[in-house]
Parts: sequence; C-alpha cells; structure tokens
Amino acid sequence: MSAQPAGWFDRVDAFEYRFCVRVNVACERAFVLRLFQSVSRLGDGLLWYVLAAALALAGGAAGRTAALQMLVVGGVGLALYKSLKHRLIRERPYITHEAIHAGTHALDRYSFPSGHTLHAVSFTIVAVAHFPVLAILLVPFAVLVAASRVILGLHYPTDVGAGAAIGAALAALVLRMSAGL
Repeated sequence: MSAQPAGWFDRVDAFEYRFCVRVNVACERAFVLRLFQSVSRLGDGLLWYVLAAALALAGGAAGRTAALQMLVVGGVGLALYKSLKHRLIRERPYITHEAIHAGTHALDRYSFPSGHTLHAVSFTIVAVAHFPVLAILLVPFAVLVAASRVILGLHYPTDVGAGAAIGAALAALVLRMSAGL
C-alpha cells in the first residue's frame, strides 16, 4: 500500500463534506434508507449477474456477445478498482466524518473509486449497446446505484464520478475492441 496523493483527498474531502452530510440525512427516513440499501445490494452484482445470464440465454447471438463483454468489463473493472483503492487509500466518508453515518455495510475499507458505480455504468453501456430498449430500466438504475453510494455515506461524489468515468471508458474500450474483431 502507498500513501494517498499528497493531501489531495484531504482537501477534496473537506470540500465535499457538507454535501455528503446533507444527502446522508435522507437515511433518517426509513423508506429512503430501505430503498437505497436495496438498490445498493442489487448493485453488489446480483442484478448484473442475472442480466448477463438472461441475455446469454434469451438474447441470441447479440445476447451472448453482450454477456461475454459484461464478463470482461466486470473482471477488468474489479481488478482495476481494487488496485486503485489499495494504492490511493481514501477512507470512506463515514470513517472520516463523525456526522456521516453508514446506511449499510461497506464491502471494503476504502472509497476511491466507487466499484458499484464503475460496474453499474460499464454493464449498462454494454447491455444498452446491444439492446437499446434496456436503457429505460438500466440507466435510471445505474443513476440510483451511484446516488445510493453517497446517500448511504459510503462514498464521496468524486468517488462516484471517478467510478462512472472508469466504467464508461472500460465499456467503450471493450465495445470498440469487439467491433474490430
């Protein structure tokens, strides 16, 4: 493990702190807490595994291609975000700030980048590239996954933004490489 980049995260954390506290307060409402806990739990991978399997089984050749590409972005995304988390070492908001409470259990200790958002964005882009009709369900769900990570006190907005950017770039790369085959 290496140290975080020269205090950069400390400065960004302070800037994002007020926003994180404001949205985290929403967890005091039981309905909001349950909604975002459920979305976050589905974003752990369950929905994406079911979707990839359904596409592979019922989507014909395009479904099998989409499922294979989802498998690739999932595996590369997992390795990439785990490597970044352990190199950049940014504590989660609820660990750093007493006023922010974890709305659910974190899968690991560090927050940058958001792996949930990375995967939600990359899987959504790949699935929608093959089946555009899925956008009506997957895009709002991906947005809810990203929002859940901040609302539940598990990530800062920049964690989510970085996860989304990495996920989008990874999906674009896999789609572009596959188009060249």
